[in-house]
Amino acid sequence: MVYPQIETGGDPGAVRALGDAAVDLGFDYLLAYDHVVGAEHADREPKLWGPYTENDPFHDPLVMFSYLAGRHESLEFATGVIILPQRQTVLLAKQVADLDLLSGERLRLGVGVGWNWVEYDALGQDFSTRGKRANEQIEFMRTLWSEPLVDWKGEFDMIERGNVLPRPNRQIPVWIGGFSDPAFRRGVRLGDGFMFAGEGKRVFPARERLLEFAAEEGRDLAGFGLEYVKTRGGDFDTIIQERDQWSALGGTHFSVSSMERGFATVDEHIEFFERFVNG
Repeated sequence: MVYPQIETGGDPGAVRALGDAAVDLGFDYLLAYDHVVGAEHADREPKLWGPYTENDPFHDPLVMFSYLAGRHESLEFATGVIILPQRQTVLLAKQVADLDLLSGERLRLGVGVGWNWVEYDALGQDFSTRGKRANEQIEFMRTLWSEPLVDWKGEFDMIERGNVLPRPNRQIPVWIGGFSDPAFRRGVRLGDGFMFAGEGKRVFPARERLLEFAAEEGRDLAGFGLEYVKTRGGDFDTIIQERDQWSALGGTHFSVSSMERGFATVDEHIEFFERFVNG
């Protein structure tokens, strides 16, 4: 289940109701999008091409998941995706380690590089180096999660004989999300899985592209996760058909979104998810 962030108005009651519904309906996990800063699009150079504006509310996924992990004992959680390079690496590694520990290893960390340069500026990070920094951050976080004492000096981050404690009890799975060739390459080089998003006409060719890069890199994809986050509305029969097609192609995860359907109430979102489960 994709949490319908932008259509629930930041209502805490919606978080409770949809989290409860995810469990009651038998969903394996709840996926949440991430944006720290909303930005007005008008009169920007370069232009902001992404879909979200200053009017779209976003709960912080890690905070929301912490709340729901305390409320439910089985529901798993996925960030889809945390915009990694706009964050302090060590702080995020610490937050993610704690959430994974306190939830009983129920977190999957999806990461990407984003599109909103205003958000990067507001958080004091460089938008132009975001891809290169993300590559380094993934390696750095994994080192922080596994080593008792770390000496690290990269191009963007450093730590001198330091650590994060408590460390997680495992290497937290890091999945890559995105739409471009650099994202696909990052996925096969550094990811435990890849998160595709959009419509089938975009996602299915993107899967083939990722497989081409995996062959070029010599990456064995045994155990590598492939998730289709179904967005952009679509009629119900198409959703079910694409879910089944994805599974037949070796897809391991399928997330369904209730947004962009004109729903005005939380109950309408829940009814949609119930229909999906029973479809």
